[in-house]
Amino acid sequence: MADSAQDKKLPASERRILKARKEGQVARSRDLGHFAILAAGVSLVAYAAVDVMSGVAALLKSGLRFDAELLAQPASMLGRLSELALHMMGLLLPLAVLIWLLAAACGVLSGGWNFTTEPLLPKFSKLNPIAGLGRVFSGHQLGETLKSCLLALLLATVGALVLRAQWAEYAQLLAMPLPAALPKAGDLVLNGLLPLGAVLGVFALVDVPLQRHLLQQRLRMSVQEAKQESKEVEGNAQVKQQMRARMREMANRRMMAKVPGADLVVMNPSHYAVALKYDDATMSAPRVVAKGADLVALRIRDLAREHGVPVLQAPPLARALYAHTELDAEVPARLFAAVAQVLAWVYQLREAMASGRAAAVATPTPDVPADLDPANTSANTSANTSSNTSANTATNTPADTPDKPPAAPPGSPGAFAKDAEL
Repeated sequence: MADSAQDKKLPASERRILKARKEGQVARSRDLGHFAILAAGVSLVAYAAVDVMSGVAALLKSGLRFDAELLAQPASMLGRLSELALHMMGLLLPLAVLIWLLAAACGVLSGGWNFTTEPLLPKFSKLNPIAGLGRVFSGHQLGETLKSCLLALLLATVGALVLRAQWAEYAQLLAMPLPAALPKAGDLVLNGLLPLGAVLGVFALVDVPLQRHLLQQRLRMSVQEAKQESKEVEGNAQVKQQMRARMREMANRRMMAKVPGADLVVMNPSHYAVALKYDDATMSAPRVVAKGADLVALRIRDLAREHGVPVLQAPPLARALYAHTELDAEVPARLFAAVAQVLAWVYQLREAMASGRAAAVATPTPDVPADLDPANTSANTSANTSSNTSANTATNTPADTPDKPPAAPPGSPGAFAKDAEL
């Protein structure tokens, strides 16, 4: 069911305005065009009255001249008519060009430049008589009809008053010779057009903002239309949710595919799991290749155990890595020392398993800065209330945050493992 006009309380969106312009719905003021055309005619008559009247007099003199040769040769009448027509076009062409330019300028001034061919396309919906009657008896059409009637009444009244005031002068033109009557007629016409132009000017001043207001009213939207447009622009919420879920699933699959190649999985027994990988030949610092919480963490753990990746229970380090790192990003500098300890444990574990003495490797307890552990609320509170200067000084101390990982000698298992062993 279509929304009634009372339900359309929302202003038109930019998309609706652009669509309306494409369909040819722009604010156009006919009264502004009429005023511009009349003003152009009056200006041309006032500016070139002498030349125009001289040309009209010459045209009349040439056209009314009796020529016996034309009667003897009727075929030459066509050439004579063509000559008179060209003469008339020479007189009217400047006025026609000026009127055309002013009409185009008025259209651009009232509604802006808008070129579209869509209104020219045939629409069978316009052939529906019921819809046609609705447009004829609509409020907009009724308002336009009343405005046109009022304008016609005012123009007729002003014209009648001008004719009544100059009636005697118009009657005197009949008794005047043609050379004197033409300039006099031009003056009378000019004096008669000025009041009519003033009336059209007043109507144009009112009609231009009125047409813009009426167009905005016609393009107003209801709540349902706004929701429908939002769905068309942004897509259906359910479909978008399904797409986001699909994207998350694909991202999880790509992340899980990197777990078998990780060097270590750090866990906070069952809440967080972070998979780390370090290659001293291609990486400047260890990277987080996978991380997750709750069920995702358990999947990472199970997948790591299935492929023989060591799993270390280190809750503070797991929480800090999960909170302060992103996927495929390097470990923060302040966690270099802690990560070096666990990587050293991994390398020692591999060597022990290769030699058959895995039980001799002690499980490390990595040293994690207290303010990086989300579970350490007291440290986080004190860190947030400290000043920036003291915080920067504390984070730049050599004991907690090395500027960069120490270089590993050739053939060593890695800089981080070497630090842990030392």
